[in-house]
Amino acid sequence: MAGPDEKRPFIAVGIAVLTVSDTRTPETDKSGDTLAARITEAGHRLVARAIVPDDRDKIAAQVKAWTERDDIDVVITSGGTGFTGRDVTPEALEPLFEKRMDGFSAVFHRISYDKIGTATIQSRATAGVANATFIFALPGSPGACRDAWDGILKAQLDYRSTPCNFVEIMPRLDEHLKRGAKK
Repeated sequence: MAGPDEKRPFIAVGIAVLTVSDTRTPETDKSGDTLAARITEAGHRLVARAIVPDDRDKIAAQVKAWTERDDIDVVITSGGTGFTGRDVTPEALEPLFEKRMDGFSAVFHRISYDKIGTATIQSRATAGVANATFIFALPGSPGACRDAWDGILKAQLDYRSTPCNFVEIMPRLDEHLKRGAKK
């Protein structure tokens, strides 16, 4: 397994964190705190943070608004990925995706399985790209947020990670739009 190439520079990216919950507040949002701490410890910019209720339209509206900002490269949501009636984060986000990232869910579940066993199947973690912005939907527990960040996102959001990473392809995420604009 390859690792960081220390000859490459670190490139900080702008990240927004959205907690999806009917009950959490800024004071009780441990998952959002977990992500915010890891983002800043890694050297990235925590550009925005919000809490929205388990409401499909509100989740989609907040994430869509963030994907339209030039200073946000990545949106990470926490919560609403389970199976209860109020868990609607995948339904809110997947229609926004221009491209799905099926591998994210597979790797997340593999990492999660090592920690919590078969309980990992109760998560519908998902990811994709919309408007040249990476979007990751994580379960609402601090442990799941740690697992996703430490096991996947930290390396993939580090330009020094080899053999490939998300940062190096960010400039090409909207190349289809650039070609279309030249016509």
